[in-house]
Amino acid sequence: MVKKSAKVFLAVMFLILSVTFISCGSKNTNQKRITVSWWGGESRHEATVSAIKAFEKKNPDIKVDVQFGSWDGWEDAQTAAFYAGTQADITQVNWNWIYVYGAEKDIFLDLNTVSDYIDLSNYDEASLLQCTLNDRLQAVPVSVTGRIFYWNSSVYEKAGLSIPHSLSELYNAGKVFKEKLGDDYYPLTLGEYDRMILMVYYLGSVYGKPWISEGELNYTPEEIEKGMDFICSLEENHVIPTIADIIGDGAATFDKSPEWINGKYAGIFEWDSAASKYKKALGEDQKFVVGDYFEDMGDYRGGFSKISVAFSISENTDYPEECARLLDFMLNDPEGSVLMSVERGIPLSNSALESCKNAGLLDGIEFEANSKVLSWAKYSLDINFEDPKLRVNPEGVYYDAFSGLSYGDYTSAEAAKIIYDSVYEVLSK
Repeated sequence: MVKKSAKVFLAVMFLILSVTFISCGSKNTNQKRITVSWWGGESRHEATVSAIKAFEKKNPDIKVDVQFGSWDGWEDAQTAAFYAGTQADITQVNWNWIYVYGAEKDIFLDLNTVSDYIDLSNYDEASLLQCTLNDRLQAVPVSVTGRIFYWNSSVYEKAGLSIPHSLSELYNAGKVFKEKLGDDYYPLTLGEYDRMILMVYYLGSVYGKPWISEGELNYTPEEIEKGMDFICSLEENHVIPTIADIIGDGAATFDKSPEWINGKYAGIFEWDSAASKYKKALGEDQKFVVGDYFEDMGDYRGGFSKISVAFSISENTDYPEECARLLDFMLNDPEGSVLMSVERGIPLSNSALESCKNAGLLDGIEFEANSKVLSWAKYSLDINFEDPKLRVNPEGVYYDAFSGLSYGDYTSAEAAKIIYDSVYEVLSK
């Protein structure tokens, strides 16, 4: 087991060695220099860099350096940067990072102090409240997101099937894929964290209650065991590959997986804001479509939504005004918000939403997926669901429980007890 100090060192080295650095703008020693960091797919990178270049053109007194990369290993690197006080001036953050890193230490600037430069009136009070801790607005929310099914309908057509609109149709697809396409074709693929989220969606559909509410876990070990059995049934019916098979693909994320790219994995359960990178990864001859929630999972509507991502400004920045001006351009300005597009989901900002609508950006698959999420998902994600102890790959509890379940190291009851005990411990802090 790697010791904590060694982990931090490795995370810092990862940030230094594998984060992409791009300089946007001309060399001018009189310019004020700020940095922006984020993770995501190539389409998100391209959109964000375009918006930053446009900002620099309008603001020649500010030079922006950017740092970006894929999600794999990103949170570990950012964790090290937060604790060392070396994070970028502006950081794209997961919603829960505000609570994980900003609860006891002033890591993120109170954005209320720069409200003259970033128009916070574009956001509803409820969304800003979710980014407020210790009476400090620690980030500005970008969008609300949820998980939904996406399908490669071309592969389903190859199997003689339409995309599944129910759980029973998905089970049937597993059988048909194996018989008609071969043992290495699957109608859906799920990593460990994906399995946790789908299990919670399933349990919410069966029992009609949120996973966590008011700081309490609402499920017993026996109820969670039922969810584990459900995930096992997907493997047993050839709906999803085993974790061993997925690891054997050698890809950090499914959009990089050759099995997704060549159509051997024909479905994913992903955030609505992530649609572009998975669609872009497919060949032009393959059709990528948004699916529906399954009404036959239970008597209730499961699923949840959450703030997708947010942007924070470092408490240590030398240029809080300039950072706020850049954020306002990216998230609220008509030109900047259109350049940013919907790569982080459908904008919460009223002005950005109007600008994207006028630019015809709300007719795509992200808008379709987000609309389905908001109309279906009954629950809001509790911040503790994404506690690093639970979800950080590869040592988080979710990864341990679901990989162990897939490998046969744990029974459903044992994996359920691991989840139950660990969530209870996190909530008891």
